[in-house]
Amino acid sequence: MDPTSPRNSSVTVADVARMAGVSKATAARVLGGYGTVSDRVRDAVTVAARSLDYRPNELARSMTTGRSGTIGVVVGDIENPFFSLAVRGITDIARQAGFTVILTNSGEDAETEKAAIRTLLAKRVDGLIVSPAKESDVDHLKDVVRAGCPMVLLDRGSRTLGVDTVVADDGSAAEGITRRLIAGGHRRIAYLTACDTPDHHFRTPSDISTGSVRRRIEGYLRACREAGVPGIEEWVRLGAVTPGETQRIVGAMLTAKHAPTAIIASDSVIGLDVFKVCRNLGIDIPGDLSLVSFHDADWTSVTTPPVTVVRQPVYQLGETAARLLVERLNGDGGPASRVVLQTELVERASVADIPMKEMPTASE
Repeated sequence: MDPTSPRNSSVTVADVARMAGVSKATAARVLGGYGTVSDRVRDAVTVAARSLDYRPNELARSMTTGRSGTIGVVVGDIENPFFSLAVRGITDIARQAGFTVILTNSGEDAETEKAAIRTLLAKRVDGLIVSPAKESDVDHLKDVVRAGCPMVLLDRGSRTLGVDTVVADDGSAAEGITRRLIAGGHRRIAYLTACDTPDHHFRTPSDISTGSVRRRIEGYLRACREAGVPGIEEWVRLGAVTPGETQRIVGAMLTAKHAPTAIIASDSVIGLDVFKVCRNLGIDIPGDLSLVSFHDADWTSVTTPPVTVVRQPVYQLGETAARLLVERLNGDGGPASRVVLQTELVERASVADIPMKEMPTASE
């Protein structure tokens, strides 16, 4: 075939067999990667397939092998750099194992997640990697397990599902950075997240349906309570779902009579919006406000000042989830595992201690 001519998607196994001078069954064995043929025959079929620009019929292959060669991935927000990097880890491992990834976005909405999973199952994906929007709403994921489709949970777990799970040690990370701020004299420490409740008020960690965020808030509260910081629940601020909402929430906090002296952003998207609000209001970081963000996004190291972050092993989260799924697809029938990857505090220049004489209380 002329290499400059359009690709012909109608080339069949019979066409390849005819050019290679072998039977259709023999060509099918070579092209499908099963059975035994001589090196000479394999080379002849391979050359013929390349010459004809043969493309396998994936539907026919899936009917023959029971495999589609695809993995379905459902994440909360593909625009968030956290998920982008995690998906890169997934796709790298999947490609090495011979799988193609079909990516869908739930928008952190449980109903959208359910529809996405229905679509992926209809496309006969071989397995799923899911970052559940709500750990309290997983009946649809239980249906996946009952149907026998291998599944791995990414970044967020559910102990009721009994499937492989990969998470970061978020609770310890949040506890550690909160202790660092408290040791530096901070008492009015706000924790800002996109998670929300119907009335936009936080009461207990059980209000938070996203497991990774709930673990962070639990660590934050634990450190504050151990240090005797009162009324800390009031400093958990919810609903930072868009740049506009984040700017509104942060602007109101920073212009209040008792403004926070430190903010912990639950992800780098929120962290960037906090940084922008401070610039617009003329609030100095870290002179007027200390800022810490989860996820070491690229922007955090190039701002003035560079931002202190909790570096999560994001690529490794995706990589590990994909490895676990591939192992299941290759026949691993062992018990479900829960892999917890460690985080790292990267101290830069966005956190400053408060002099003893200026130390506020949480309610002042």
